[in-house]
Amino acid sequence: DLRPSAMARCLAMAIVTAMATLVASSPSCPSAFSSSSSTSSLSSKEFLSLRASSPLPSSAFLSSRAGVADEVRGPLRLRGGMLERLKEMIGGSKTADDGLDENGHYTLVLVRHGESQWNKENRFTGWVDVPLAETGVEEAKRASNSLKSEGFSFDIMFTSFLQRAIKTGLLILEDLGLLWIPVDKDWRLNERHYGALQGLNKKETVEKHGSEQVNLWRRSYDTPPPPMSPDSPYWAGNQPQHKSLSAKDLPSTECLKDTVARVMPWWKDVCAPAIKSGRRVLVAAHGNSLRALVKYLDGLSDEEICALNIPTAIPLVYKLDKNLKPVKAEGAYAPLSGRYLGDPEMVRNAIEGVANQTGKK
Repeated sequence: DLRPSAMARCLAMAIVTAMATLVASSPSCPSAFSSSSSTSSLSSKEFLSLRASSPLPSSAFLSSRAGVADEVRGPLRLRGGMLERLKEMIGGSKTADDGLDENGHYTLVLVRHGESQWNKENRFTGWVDVPLAETGVEEAKRASNSLKSEGFSFDIMFTSFLQRAIKTGLLILEDLGLLWIPVDKDWRLNERHYGALQGLNKKETVEKHGSEQVNLWRRSYDTPPPPMSPDSPYWAGNQPQHKSLSAKDLPSTECLKDTVARVMPWWKDVCAPAIKSGRRVLVAAHGNSLRALVKYLDGLSDEEICALNIPTAIPLVYKLDKNLKPVKAEGAYAPLSGRYLGDPEMVRNAIEGVANQTGKK
């Protein structure tokens, strides 16, 4: 283990503190520290106060976003390459080989949120921020037990802006003793937007529009439902977590093709670099954002992905080679290369339950 000793880390922190003091006391010297919202420098007192709230060896204090961007989660940012050097001095750094298993493969775990209140009521949910049902909480705990029994651990979790996915992921992390790891939320992992169908009961919608039309809206690759009006009580732009989105990013409806179009940049710019940097990744998201991801990973056709359903809160484990191409796991659930953690009959019943949500009463 080449990581520095505690004494070396303390020495490194003393150097950082001395630098901050020197910079703060020298107005003619350009500051090495800057605020993420302004260019004013921190005083040495402010720096020490901030550092005191993040005891060694805090990965959050001098952490990049999973190795993707040199961004500190907080008001402090270091310019240039100094951040990475200090990270290595203080707490060590991940390398690509850190994330490889004994077979030279990366591990990626995907989990759809547990049953939400609207899942329970069989309503189209989409971007409406509905909480988990009690059954969903229990499903999340079942997922964490499955992960714990096989010895899984994680370095970062990615999730959406919607509470049902966030809470599912946090419940899993809590049970695994991993609430301290970074959690990165991104609207691009949100569920597919179901347009004007959001809030409607699925079976009642079938009775009104016919099963053929509803299944076209629900399961076709490139046919979106009718758009939602901005005056709808469920308009996503009225939710605080989505108010920062630009007009072009705020959908009024989506098909799966649209969801793929927003998930793919997230994968390439955020998740893939995190995996390649050696981080063990958990993604807690939604049925359709995860379908978009596995379509890409497994190279599924439009027809294949339309027939695929992802069950709630059953971890789906992928093994990826060094080029992030899936390696078919033993017990993989066709047509996927990944395997579900759980009894095969339970998994099959859960998948069939998703498929039958618009079935006749």
